[in-house]
Amino acid sequence: MKKLPVLLFLLPFSLASFSQVTPEITSFLQDTVSTGSYYMQGNSTPITNNILVNCQRVEYSTNFVYVSTQGVPSYPTGPFLDGNPSQASAQNAIYQIPRNPIQNTGTLQSTVGGNIGVFINGVSLFDYRDGVAWNSSTNSLCGGPGNSPCPGGPMATQDWNRDAIPSEMAGFDCSKGHPAMGNYHHHQNPSAFKLDQTVISTICNLYDANGLYTIDSTVHSPLIGYAYDGFPIYGAYAYANTNGTGGITRMKSGYSLRNIVTRSTSPTGAAVSSGPAVNTTYFLGYFREDYEYIASTAPDVLDIHNGRFCVTPEYPNGTYAYFATVDSNWNSAYPYAVGPTFYGNYANRKVTSINETTTRYLGNFTGLANSSIDDYKITVFPNPASDLIAIQIGSLVKEDIAIELIDASGKLIEQTAVKKGSSIAYFDIQTVYSGVYFVRLSLVHGEQITKKVIVKK
Repeated sequence: MKKLPVLLFLLPFSLASFSQVTPEITSFLQDTVSTGSYYMQGNSTPITNNILVNCQRVEYSTNFVYVSTQGVPSYPTGPFLDGNPSQASAQNAIYQIPRNPIQNTGTLQSTVGGNIGVFINGVSLFDYRDGVAWNSSTNSLCGGPGNSPCPGGPMATQDWNRDAIPSEMAGFDCSKGHPAMGNYHHHQNPSAFKLDQTVISTICNLYDANGLYTIDSTVHSPLIGYAYDGFPIYGAYAYANTNGTGGITRMKSGYSLRNIVTRSTSPTGAAVSSGPAVNTTYFLGYFREDYEYIASTAPDVLDIHNGRFCVTPEYPNGTYAYFATVDSNWNSAYPYAVGPTFYGNYANRKVTSINETTTRYLGNFTGLANSSIDDYKITVFPNPASDLIAIQIGSLVKEDIAIELIDASGKLIEQTAVKKGSSIAYFDIQTVYSGVYFVRLSLVHGEQITKKVIVKK
């Protein structure tokens, strides 16, 4: 019965339009009401930025889906502890994602600096690089703040290109993102540092452990975005076998660190200009070229583009898909999402206008995501609690979840929500008396679940 309201909402469209509604259309999270927020260093109270979050409009033609977005997530951004003066700002972007992508059978196209994809919340995806490289002529870093320009300009690929994940980790917020001149983006899996098996950043100690979704090793990871070649991007877990069988397992990167102490050859073994010797400053993994690809026949080891052709929940007949790779500790694993080359045909998918007839998709504005509240794997903690109650969602939230704090007599004490595209909410209970309370979570279609919590002062 939960699917009926969605079907009724879509009936005004033609049957032809209905038959064309596919994952590259339905997966994007739409919101024209909620606004975002950000943290300033030392202040754990988020500040409203008055920018609409997620995607504001989704429309499609036969060949393309157009996603209009400000590029700001529903989870708070910042702070950026490396001195980054920028905040996430409105991008006024339109992405033109191909609906019928095909494999590139010609010369492989390398990923580029800047946007190479878009997450389902409208946030930009970048590849591994941070715009800094090694200039062998000066034996120093080039590009980026404080360095001389790189030969060929900021978009030129050098022999040794710095990996953003280790080098910029101090500047990532709790959700593993940061802005470049206001363009907030992720280079990696957009889940909170604090929820990894081994936590490598302490920034979530003061700020909420929030992100696009929460990793769950027991189910197929959600579809979290699309690359510029039109193929989907999933989280780290998938079916063990490409035909959709074999249980759930972590998708493994086919790349590993090279066994080198000097940097004079490329991953293919070709001679290149020398980079710095491997040491504590320029450790192995500091540059993208420190990795090499080792082909494998194992179905859970990804190909040279960080993907595979496989069955997924959204594509039961199979699709090529990229995966946001993590290691066994859930720490980001190179090449992180897409790359270093595209499987399909790359083009810059940011456009300034839509120049063809389209159909607007309104389906997920109803807030009905056909989900059961049990799918969200809700955790309420700490319990007992004294000053704060956190409600953590263990999956991707595709609809707003209303949350109420109720006392033992049934009186409503506080209310909040987990917004679609975020993963945590909390109640400040510093002024709440000791006793038994209930946290009630409700979906739009009326399904509810209640969790008991003890407040102890």
